[in-house]
Formats: sequence, C-alpha cells, structure tokens
Amino acid sequence: MVKIIAVYGSARLALDNPVYQQSYQMGNALAQAGYTVMTGGYDGVMGAVSQGAAEAKGHVIGITVQRSGQGAERKTNRWVKEEIQYPSMRERLHHLVEHADGYIAMPGGIGTLQEITEAWQLMRIKKIPRRPLVLYGDFWQPVLIRFMDSDYVSSAELDLIRICNTPDDIIAYLAAWKG
Repeated sequence: MVKIIAVYGSARLALDNPVYQQSYQMGNALAQAGYTVMTGGYDGVMGAVSQGAAEAKGHVIGITVQRSGQGAERKTNRWVKEEIQYPSMRERLHHLVEHADGYIAMPGGIGTLQEITEAWQLMRIKKIPRRPLVLYGDFWQPVLIRFMDSDYVSSAELDLIRICNTPDDIIAYLAAWKG
C-alpha cells in the first residue's frame, strides 16, 4: 500500500484562488484515506494541502530548507506536524522524491515542474521504483501533450504519468496501485 504521498505545487497561491480550495480538498481526501501527506512545508498549495490533511487528523510532513538568517526563506506552515530541514534546495528535492511512495502535482511553477521531472526521470532510468505520479487537473495537460506529440518521449515513459481531475479519482487510483 502507498503510505506517504508527496504533493507538489506552487507557493505563490492566494487564499481566494480556486486551486487553494482544490489543494485543501486534496490534502483532506488523502488524510481521510489514511495517507501521510508530505509537502515542501511552506504556503500556497503546500499550506492548503497541509491544512486539509491536518484538519482531517492526518499526519503532515514538511520538507524545508534550513534558515540562514536575514529572514530570506519562508516560514513553515502551521499545519506541519513533522518538519525535516535540509541545508539546500537540492537535498530538499531529493527527499521529496526519494522518500515518497507516490506523487501528486497540483498547479505550480518551475519548482513544481522540477519536482515532477525529477520523480519521472528517476523512475524512467530505474533509480527509484515505479510509483504513482499524478498530475492534477488540466493545468499540466498542455505540457504533457507537447511530449506526446514529439519523438522525444516514448509511450512507456508517458505511461509513468497519470492525469486525474478530482481528489476522488486520485484516491481511487492510489488505492488500486499495483506498481
């Protein structure tokens, strides 16, 4: 059974953005289904997912970067129950990929894209076992379509990714996961 799900997504997300509510629902659904939620530990999508999971009595792990003074780094969101800090973003990224049993990518920017591609690439080259990698909603579909319409990514590589449009669809996919 998949136990720890890393949820990736933008830190730049206002509370009134519809993706905030969708992220909250995602975290809530994961916790209700018995999964531990792991995020980058900050605000935006990460905060919404953490809040949803925490309010459903789930365990929330935040993987953050050690603060180096002058307040340049973000503060960990208040719903994180277990914080793991790393000296660098690179080490943080590796933890978010290597210590998860599955991945969900909510809408996000360059950092989220990096997290998706790191997990995808490591599965592709068999450096980590195949795990569920789910892209949420329509946001990532144009990116995936570009790969599908090219000669650069094989159909076997595309099969490592799934697009789901609701938390219920994702929970069902995770529950049915056989690897």
